[in-house]
Amino acid sequence: MNYINFSKSYHARMLIERDIPLILALCEKNTQFYEHCPPFVTAESIRDDMCALPQRKMDEPQDKYYLGFFDDAEQLVAVMDFIDHYPTEQSCFIGFFMMERSVQGHGIGSRIITELCVYLHSLGYEYIRLGYVDGNKQSESFWKKNQFTDTGLRNHTQDYTVVVMNRML
Repeated sequence: MNYINFSKSYHARMLIERDIPLILALCEKNTQFYEHCPPFVTAESIRDDMCALPQRKMDEPQDKYYLGFFDDAEQLVAVMDFIDHYPTEQSCFIGFFMMERSVQGHGIGSRIITELCVYLHSLGYEYIRLGYVDGNKQSESFWKKNQFTDTGLRNHTQDYTVVVMNRML
C-alpha cells in the first residue's frame, strides 16, 4: 500500500514528531470533538496516538499510518490515523480523522474519504471500519453522509460509548 495514493486532491505524508505542534494546533480548534471524547488533546496524547496500535496489531507497526493531508499551499487540512489489514486482512481501520476547523463544511473531508475508498477498492479491500463517540452528532452525520453504516457493535469505555461503522468498498 502506498499512502501517497490515498488522495489525488491533497498531498498525504506521514506525520512525525516535529509535526506535533502543527497537529496540536489543528486539534485544539475542534473543541466539540473533545467534549464527546475526553480528555482534551495534548502534545503527549498526539505522541502516544502516533504509535498506538490495537492489541492484535502490536507486532505489525508497519501497518500504522499517522498521516497529514496538505493542500497546495502546504497547509495541513486533515489528520488521519489509519491501520492497514485490520480488523481483517482485507479491511482497514480509521482510528482518527479530523479536519482543520476553518475548512470544515466545504466537502474536503468527504473528498479525502471518497478518494481513499476508491484507492482501497482498487487494491481489493472489502471494507473500512471506524468508530465515533455516541452522541457526537457532527461525527455521526459526517460518516453517514460518506456511506458508513452502523454495524450494531458498541465499544464501551469508562467515559463514552463508541459506535462501530463500516463502509463496504
